[in-house]
Amino acid sequence: MITQRVQKLREESVNTQPSISIERALIETEFYKANFGKYPVPILRALNFFEICTKKSIYIGDYELIVGERGPSPKAVPTFPELNCHSAEDLRVLNTRELQRYTISENDIELYEREVIPYWRGKSLRDIIFERVPADWKRAYECGLFTEFMEQRAPGHTALDGKIYKTGLIGFKERIAQQIAKLDFINDPEATDKRDQLEAMSISCDAMIEFARRHSLLAAERAESRQVSEQQRDDLKEIARVCSRVPEYAPQTFHEALQMYWFIHLGTITELNGWDAMNPGHLDIHLWPFYKKEIEEGTLTRERAKELLSCFWIKFNNHPAPPKVGITAKESGTYNDFTNINIGGINRDGSDAVNEISYMLLEIAGELHILQPGNSVHISRRTPERFLKEACKVIAKGYGYPSVFNVDAYIKELVLQGKSLEDAREGGCSGCIEVGAFGKEAYLLTGYLNVPKILEVTLNNGVDPMSGVRVGPATGDAHTFNSFEQLYRAFVEQLNYVVDLKIGVSNYIDRVFATRMPATFLSVVIDDCIERGRDYYNAGPRYNTSYIQCTGLGTVTDSLSAIKMHVFEKSTFTMERLLTALSNNFEGDEVLRQTIINHTPFFGNDNDYADSIAKRVYEELYRAIDGKRNIKGEFYHLNMLSTTCHVYFGKVTGATPNGRHKGRAISDGTSPSQGADTNGPTAVIHSLGKLDQTKSGGTLLNLRFLPSVISGDSNSAKLASLIRSYFALDGHHIQFNIVDTQTLRDAQKRPHEYRDLLVRMAGYSDYFVHMNRDLQEEIISRTENGGV
Repeated sequence: MITQRVQKLREESVNTQPSISIERALIETEFYKANFGKYPVPILRALNFFEICTKKSIYIGDYELIVGERGPSPKAVPTFPELNCHSAEDLRVLNTRELQRYTISENDIELYEREVIPYWRGKSLRDIIFERVPADWKRAYECGLFTEFMEQRAPGHTALDGKIYKTGLIGFKERIAQQIAKLDFINDPEATDKRDQLEAMSISCDAMIEFARRHSLLAAERAESRQVSEQQRDDLKEIARVCSRVPEYAPQTFHEALQMYWFIHLGTITELNGWDAMNPGHLDIHLWPFYKKEIEEGTLTRERAKELLSCFWIKFNNHPAPPKVGITAKESGTYNDFTNINIGGINRDGSDAVNEISYMLLEIAGELHILQPGNSVHISRRTPERFLKEACKVIAKGYGYPSVFNVDAYIKELVLQGKSLEDAREGGCSGCIEVGAFGKEAYLLTGYLNVPKILEVTLNNGVDPMSGVRVGPATGDAHTFNSFEQLYRAFVEQLNYVVDLKIGVSNYIDRVFATRMPATFLSVVIDDCIERGRDYYNAGPRYNTSYIQCTGLGTVTDSLSAIKMHVFEKSTFTMERLLTALSNNFEGDEVLRQTIINHTPFFGNDNDYADSIAKRVYEELYRAIDGKRNIKGEFYHLNMLSTTCHVYFGKVTGATPNGRHKGRAISDGTSPSQGADTNGPTAVIHSLGKLDQTKSGGTLLNLRFLPSVISGDSNSAKLASLIRSYFALDGHHIQFNIVDTQTLRDAQKRPHEYRDLLVRMAGYSDYFVHMNRDLQEEIISRTENGGV
């Protein structure tokens, strides 16, 4: 049961309107005006971080046990003008837009316009990047062939391992000092750069120690007030004690361990606005030694531990994603910042990791029912069936959480990429569905690839029919293609061109971050940045992976299936008729569209005709991306994630040969096209099981069930069996929406009655009534399964 304290904190978090805080931007701008050019870049960034940590407002709320906010209060989101500087218009749009609104006063907008914008105009990384990108990249980007993650936020898809629970920041400073003492200024040409980086990392540790000390002093001061109750006084004294220890020293208690992580988390998301947010990784594994010890000693009860965990859980919900700039500020996105707490899995030695905290975290996820943090259960062959069934009971509540990951499959993926077996076992998911080696890897998402758009460009000889602009090589007039293989070869040529175009600029942007915007605090807690004397963005981590997220496998598969069968095999219609229908959005030829929809093998139905095409396209994506070099001496890898980008990509893609109308969402992740899977969920998992998912760094499967199908223990057991069956086929990930169409339609009509309706989008959950109409319709269009 939820305690009174937790209920009050939850209500405050849920009911607080997200806002924009300009405090960080003002502190940073003043610092840069006085200090830019005086220090090496890493030291400049570290001193800037120290300035923020010593000057920003400190907040300790009533009833809190875990303390610290990125902004001056809960849900107050800072801006990061060094990366992307919001215009006054952006801020006014964010303050007035109907969905995902961020409030900001007109006085603050005027102050921002007067003090912040003039300094950063032309100096922000986004301005620098777009000034230098080649014209052919910009044309492809603007027509929607791909997106670029790092033009809005810093790269930082990162989760921690257990080192921070064993070593305080004072210990990291000692390691840094030892590495500085070892530098060879005679034989190592990078020694000076390494010294600058290491000194900057040490300064960043000092910044967070001071940040925690300020919380300790404030808590102690408030504890002396006559206006607080005895309970509040005791809480504040304990907060003061905890914050005087961590993060400077390693935690010794369960409470200290939670606060330790939270300070590290705040440091990384205050330093830069990494995409996605920092993640605690396998929280249940990290906390277990503290819990076990205190339970045995009698200094902690299960109830107190759960209350502390619940307070910790709510802190994530206090931190909405930093809003974007430009045209994307006008489009409602999500408040979700994609923290993903991994539950379950296996230990570094390969043994099952499920413990009492694992079950406690499932209880909390089910009871609190809030947007953040994201959470996922990690299932291996060793995972107890009881744990999976308990997870299925939470899934059946219909909150979209937890998603489910196949530990055995992603360990294969990570080992195939070059990780050690032990590091792979310690890894998991950060963000949506992408996996990496926790605490040892920078695994950065570079942007989404619009695969159906590439086919559209192929059918138009390298021209984007939506804009009339040439965005690819001339690969032949589709009217003249004599065989499916000729068309497919042209598609592959366009694919490789677009991938190489994207990688070239992504590598340039990587280098911009490495040289201009080091993450000196994040580097402290990621192996082997200290040992290498290199930044997180500059090949410091043990592993350095770049991902391209490919979107629309179902749409492109079904489109190729329709062309192959009806144009080249059965001659149901000509290529000319098809292309005319596509250019007219099927107006005037609904007969052709219905022929495609009703007489074409589609992916997701365990049909080898369609599934063989999906497998072929998947392998083509793998060959186009996997093994291409990034700037850190390592490689790009394939990822099959869409988040909400399949909706955006749909808006910039014309009608497609599978019968999809212009502007409608393309398929998400590796899921079938919306409504194309008609043979039930077992057929879907069999289709996806034909893909070698271990070649990717993540695939995404969405399934939707009627609530009646999943309710009750026996149906939860059936859902668990479906998950086990899919994972036996090396499926990487699966997630569920447990909601019927009527409920979703009612929510559209009466949103005020459905404020708490959480649904699963594509890698994360969001409030249905906070989504724009396009996103809502995409959810509704998914196949509604009436059986497991």
